[in-house]
Amino acid sequence: MNAIAKRHRFTNRYTVLISFTILAGISQMLWLNFAPLITMLETTYHVTESDINWLLIVFPLIYVLLSIHAGIVIDRKGYRFGIGIGGLLMAIFACVRILDYSFMWLLIGQIGIAIGQPYVINGISKLVVDWFGQKQQAMATGVGTVGMFAGMALALAGTPMLVDKAGLQMTMVIFAVITIVSAVFFALVAYPNPLNKLNKLMTSESAGISWRDYIPLLRNRQLLLISIIALLALGFFNGLTSWLEPILKPNGMDAKEAGLIGGMLIIGGIVGSSIIPGISDKLGTMKPFLWISCLISIGLVYLICTMDQYTLLLILGAVLGFIFLPGYALLLSHTERLAGEQHAGEATGLIMLTGNLGGVLVILAMQLVKGDRDSWINSVYLMLGLLVLCVILALNIKEGRSTPLKMNHKRNTHTQ
Repeated sequence: MNAIAKRHRFTNRYTVLISFTILAGISQMLWLNFAPLITMLETTYHVTESDINWLLIVFPLIYVLLSIHAGIVIDRKGYRFGIGIGGLLMAIFACVRILDYSFMWLLIGQIGIAIGQPYVINGISKLVVDWFGQKQQAMATGVGTVGMFAGMALALAGTPMLVDKAGLQMTMVIFAVITIVSAVFFALVAYPNPLNKLNKLMTSESAGISWRDYIPLLRNRQLLLISIIALLALGFFNGLTSWLEPILKPNGMDAKEAGLIGGMLIIGGIVGSSIIPGISDKLGTMKPFLWISCLISIGLVYLICTMDQYTLLLILGAVLGFIFLPGYALLLSHTERLAGEQHAGEATGLIMLTGNLGGVLVILAMQLVKGDRDSWINSVYLMLGLLVLCVILALNIKEGRSTPLKMNHKRNTHTQ
């Protein structure tokens, strides 16, 4: 009891949320830090654009493979265990990338970091449910996603500048040190809420979960609808951020300019995610925000991908981020309400699985429809089509009180 009291003295909802926010941001930074370096990496390692694509696509691909398992681990062992394991893997393999003597070392490092990422990201819903009341959960989720967006902005805008000044290897050293410090900080401050009596109950009742227990998640029509929207929306976002440099290159943008435009997109998303989920909480609705964000994004994406005015592109990128990216936090918050507190980790894992499956498919499809042409306009049309589908599907979201999912725990009740 004394140990619990001491932990609680130095741990509160905000230190826990901040420690997660930083670590989640680092995971996104390590994912996208090669996106603005595609041209440079082609020259340095004498590899093709398709080869470099693996540095980016390995993250959503591994998420597809491990997302549900990450949800199971978090529900059984708790979010501190799951996020801690993910942070440890990220720290180890961020160090592997320092060995930049060949392209293969970078790829091995990315694979290891990608394995750790779902155990970090999928912990957000469980952490928020443990420490925050229902009226604060969308806001807290929005703060958590701010860290992810900040990491993306640092990767897109900051990596080219660091590489120019310090070189690729020293940049990898800097990123590795940041990752280690972030993982240690989380381990020191992120403890479960000792005042939440539901915490132990949630963990113990999750111990009997099997893969068949996910069938109720898939049978819930609203959760299935949210999963499809996540597939399309996150697929679009992953495709845009992964291929932004080559998309803008024919319009006269170099790597630094493309990186800064991508950075402004993420900064706009940070501001939007800090504001819009809170407004959604107060109004008690998320559907209009999600629908409007997808609709307005259609015009913004076309302008960004076809214009050649750098200053205007910076502004449009920020506006797109402000409008579109808060939808991620809103989807996660709505998912938790649909699934209920006990299965928040599982439902988040399902949403992230479908979202990252969309990322794999869209990234590959964009390169496929582009073909051997210099122009990426066909890929732009593909992204616009995905957003149109999101608009149509968002109209079918039903809000209001929903009955939390009930999973089959016959084996648990039999042994108790």
